[in-house]
Amino acid sequence: MRTFIRGARVAALTSPSIRFRSLEERVGLAAFTLLFLFALLQPLLAHEFKAGEIMIDHPWARATPAGAKVAGGFMVLKNMGPEPDRLVSVSSDFAGKAEIHEMAVDDKGVMTMRPLADGVDIPAGGEVELKPGSFHVMFMQITRPAVEGEKLKATLTFEKAGTVDVEFDVQAMGSGMGGHDHSGHGSNGG
Repeated sequence: MRTFIRGARVAALTSPSIRFRSLEERVGLAAFTLLFLFALLQPLLAHEFKAGEIMIDHPWARATPAGAKVAGGFMVLKNMGPEPDRLVSVSSDFAGKAEIHEMAVDDKGVMTMRPLADGVDIPAGGEVELKPGSFHVMFMQITRPAVEGEKLKATLTFEKAGTVDVEFDVQAMGSGMGGHDHSGHGSNGG
């Protein structure tokens, strides 16, 4: 009987399915478990929307101070299809008017911003990032401040993919700071 118990103890202590022999094995299992859990939770954490072949990845807006007349909206547009498409308009109950804008630096080093009347092109199989200091959505005549942590509902319209309702996640005022000022927008129509 004593030999049986000793054998069982040795088997239990040396079996890789019961006991890990090294710290590396323990760390490896912990890392695998965390990655597996992260993969399972990804759909719950994702902030994506889809219209036809267009994926809209993480729409967000900056929080605004009280009295602000404008807010900026940002996102990544991914065209999964074989044909180019175009974001042609944005609308929101949060703003009296919304436009697609482009910021650029001219040959004299002066930063300019202008609305894109025809919208922004999204190449086939490509993507366009709307970000501070570049393409972005300009929400004008906003009806209330955008408060960090809330979600702002908007509708995006694409030339081919149609319309889709999205939510802009409001982030802190300094998020992705592009160093430009929109305080003059909305006071004289844009």
